[in-house]
Amino acid sequence: MAQPAYVQGTLDTLLSADGSVDPAAVSLADTTFVVLDLETTGGAPDGGGITEIGAVKVRGGQQLGEFGTLVNPGVPLPPFITVLTGITEAMLRPAPPIETVLPALLEFLRGAVLVAHNAPYDVGFLKAACARHGYPWPAPRVLDTAALARRALTRDEVPNRKLGTLAHFFRSAVEPNHRALDDAKATVDVLHGLIERLGSYQVHTLGDAIEFAKAITPAQRSRRHLADNLPHVPGVYIFRAADDRPLYVGTSKDVATRVRSYFTAGEKRARISEMLTAAVRVEAVECAHALEAEVRELRLIASHAPPYNRRSKYPERVVWLKLTAEAFPRLSVVRKFADDGATYLGPFSSRRTAELAAAGVYDAVPLRQCNHKLSLRTKTPACALAELGRCPAPCEHEITPEEYDVRAALPFRVATSGDPGPVIEAILARIETLSDRQRYEEAATLRSRLIALLRALIRMQRLDALTRLPEIVAARRNDKGGWEIAVIRHGRLAAAATSPPREHPRPTLDAARLTAETVLPGPGPVPAASAEETERVLAWLERVDTRLVETSGDWVSPARGAARFAALLTRAEVAASAQDSTVRLSVTDRSDDARSLRL
Repeated sequence: MAQPAYVQGTLDTLLSADGSVDPAAVSLADTTFVVLDLETTGGAPDGGGITEIGAVKVRGGQQLGEFGTLVNPGVPLPPFITVLTGITEAMLRPAPPIETVLPALLEFLRGAVLVAHNAPYDVGFLKAACARHGYPWPAPRVLDTAALARRALTRDEVPNRKLGTLAHFFRSAVEPNHRALDDAKATVDVLHGLIERLGSYQVHTLGDAIEFAKAITPAQRSRRHLADNLPHVPGVYIFRAADDRPLYVGTSKDVATRVRSYFTAGEKRARISEMLTAAVRVEAVECAHALEAEVRELRLIASHAPPYNRRSKYPERVVWLKLTAEAFPRLSVVRKFADDGATYLGPFSSRRTAELAAAGVYDAVPLRQCNHKLSLRTKTPACALAELGRCPAPCEHEITPEEYDVRAALPFRVATSGDPGPVIEAILARIETLSDRQRYEEAATLRSRLIALLRALIRMQRLDALTRLPEIVAARRNDKGGWEIAVIRHGRLAAAATSPPREHPRPTLDAARLTAETVLPGPGPVPAASAEETERVLAWLERVDTRLVETSGDWVSPARGAARFAALLTRAEVAASAQDSTVRLSVTDRSDDARSLRL
């Protein structure tokens, strides 16, 4: 048979993000294939055995080698297999067992793409044999000619996708006859014929062929070209509609590879399929490193509210828990942080979470829960909470503003900026009391409130510690020998850069500082950026390989702040997720004695 006319892809192999050759980007003409066929005793891979192996190694239409052998399966050969293949028990008796054949076969497969007709069947038997005899499966890339034929050929051309039918259609020089080596040779001709067809589908590389064989949607197939010519760098990618509206914003350490994944069978999200139908181009924004890419993604989503990003449905929708600045303060859920002398806790992602945390505060301290504006001269009738002893009745002047402040308001103020221990201890004491009385459902409710409150306290104190600093310059070494540099001002990423490998990072760092964004301080723990951005910055700063280069002040948190309850929060979350009423929580008191509480 004449050498097949391969569809010519680019001869330049693309590089992956780490600089190595990406096998999926190699053109089909430059890919080494091992086309394999097995004959077996039938049945499932874990119960049957291999009776014959045939394999042919090819590249660029040229045959590089053959591998063929009978195999003693170690089990009786069913009569119908003898009728089908012509292989008899007498032929198999002197043949080597599979454990003897496997090393040579695995060596023959090394570095090549495995091709088979109905590949899952053959691969299943080989993997089972490797597992049974202690050989590691090399996990080669696999191309299934039957799956390719289902995608590339129509019913008008071939009535079915059997190997014999396809071999006849492509005029194979070898007729399949249920003998492994002959069937492998016929599959080689089928593979060559299919590769010729793939060019009309713009399938030129190994990765394209593997994905083409999978069940992808028409929208994915028709939009595959949108992933062309994108850079293999950290950055943000934006799917845009015909009117240039951003439809979807994402980020990746390797933009090209990530965008290409949207056009594979692995992408099954309905909203993404809908988005691809409307997209006409993909725009890439190259970034200095992954942190800058994450931050830019957040900002773009907040600015443009792309319809297919889930988080952009409610951009910047955060709330705060506010302790009002009045004679008898009360808690209120508000939308904005203001410099009005009040005490704030947050931000919370939803009103429900804020109200849950507020309920936890009410469990710990006797803050009034009414919304009245109380007068120091005129009394207001008390509510039922006063009768139950849950409120000191400031409305009836049963308590002075000074006493109310000490008993109710001050513990909350201290908890937000310093030691939340008294508040947390009070909640835990109530949980313990309820548990002792076997009122476990009520104890679980208090546990949920404790979780919401502790999360907010820990989060706010972490944010506040960073946003107080006018500037932090930090760096971490990347895997190419350079340094990722970040200039952070009041918790906002003001500049990002990466120094070249084998060069001192100081010139790059100085240039980043000189060109960094001017960030002004403001009220609250997140005055200059969203809480989510500052948390991404914090996560990057707290990596073990990140080095602080310069700071304009001390980056500190309260010595007995909310962070010391992180282990307690984790245990409470584990108990809540397991809905376990027997998990015990412990909090360390001032004398470092552990007090255990059953939920």
